[in-house]
Amino acid sequence: MDYRRVADEMAQEIESGVLRPGDRLPTQRAFARRRRIAVSTAIRVYGELGRRGLVVGEVGRGTFVRAAPPHPGSVLAEDSGRTPVNLELNYPVAEGQSELMARALGALLRPDVLTGATRPAAADGTPAAREAAAHLLARPGWRPDPERILFAGNGRQAIAAALSSLVRPGGRLGIEELTYPLVKAIAGQLGIDLVPLAVDAQGLVPESLAAAHRRAPLSAVYVQPTLHNPLTLTMGGQRREQLAALLAELDLTAVEDTTWAFLAAPPGAATANGTPPPLAAYAPDRTVLVDSLSKRLAPGLTTGFLAAPAAHAPALARALRSGAWTAGRFNLEAAVRWAGDGTVEEVGAAKRADAAARHALVRGHLGGFRVRSDPAAYYCWWELPAPWRAETFAAAAAGRLGIAVTPGTAFAVGAAVPDAVRIGLATPPVPVLDGALRRLAALAATAGP
Repeated sequence: MDYRRVADEMAQEIESGVLRPGDRLPTQRAFARRRRIAVSTAIRVYGELGRRGLVVGEVGRGTFVRAAPPHPGSVLAEDSGRTPVNLELNYPVAEGQSELMARALGALLRPDVLTGATRPAAADGTPAAREAAAHLLARPGWRPDPERILFAGNGRQAIAAALSSLVRPGGRLGIEELTYPLVKAIAGQLGIDLVPLAVDAQGLVPESLAAAHRRAPLSAVYVQPTLHNPLTLTMGGQRREQLAALLAELDLTAVEDTTWAFLAAPPGAATANGTPPPLAAYAPDRTVLVDSLSKRLAPGLTTGFLAAPAAHAPALARALRSGAWTAGRFNLEAAVRWAGDGTVEEVGAAKRADAAARHALVRGHLGGFRVRSDPAAYYCWWELPAPWRAETFAAAAAGRLGIAVTPGTAFAVGAAVPDAVRIGLATPPVPVLDGALRRLAALAATAGP
């Protein structure tokens, strides 16, 4: 029997609600007996369902129907009278930021300026753009060399260019065992094998990196040292020093993602919470730092940055060009003006204040649970109480409350599948977030599914 036909039948059962999010599927052998098919066919059916994103396998626990947002007619959807709340998306918008951004764009509309702003841009942008980016990326104890800055269309493209230049198809990339989901997708598209690395309260564990490299050589490592997504951890200076020394010892290059680091400190200013300089300050010749404007300003008008060691800059520029990932000239010109007139700093300050206010709601509603968070972060990591599992809680939140949260499986690399969810705090209005957190806390306090 064609395994795809069986997979289609199973997909229909999930779509119709016969199989609900969180339901455990039978073992592959039991499924094969029930369907009167070969075990090898059952294995392929489960694999196909996983590729379609309909089920998730949890080592030692079985295969479960994935959580999904309710749709009209879903048996999970209950008429709560509430507008659905999306706590998966996480795009912060500060009050008045559009007005601030508009003042810099006015000059770009002059015909003489617009002519230059609509010309093609090279991977290294313009001298003004490189200086502006160096100013935005600067942190206490570190400022990138403007001549080593490259530009992508957005942060995801910057990550893709960095990974494609450092890791060949089939190569191994060390990565924190919980990580930004889109990095997993990028690696899959590039044919890169992800190797999960242990994380503790300080972030990436150097011993785990060394052990993984000994088992089979890694080509590079991807790391989020400041306000790690989803764990909100910030790596201390001593750990960064250890990691930098290990990179030199193993002859490895790190891709350091600082997309959310602007929340930890204003650009170029000292920090009250002692956030150390980026890993790039400790290992300047072995770190490609990537960042973007998407979270600092707005996701629809963005530019990605790469601060590259001299030895890697040519390969990164080639990757940007070959992938069609270079930034648009208009966006570069806008970024120069937003950086030069103080817009980025003003919006960033407003977002830091907003994140702190939203974090206070987390303390108020989820304080009795095991929640990892940071007052500067726009997200938190909620380790669910028993008997809840990540997928069933996400399904219950979507179906009963109209609230979308992200199950921990989305962030997991390898076999580790935590019973936790990430709560994005940035997108809904504060009163809506307040009510959503209150209802989620009440749901978690129930006996479970």
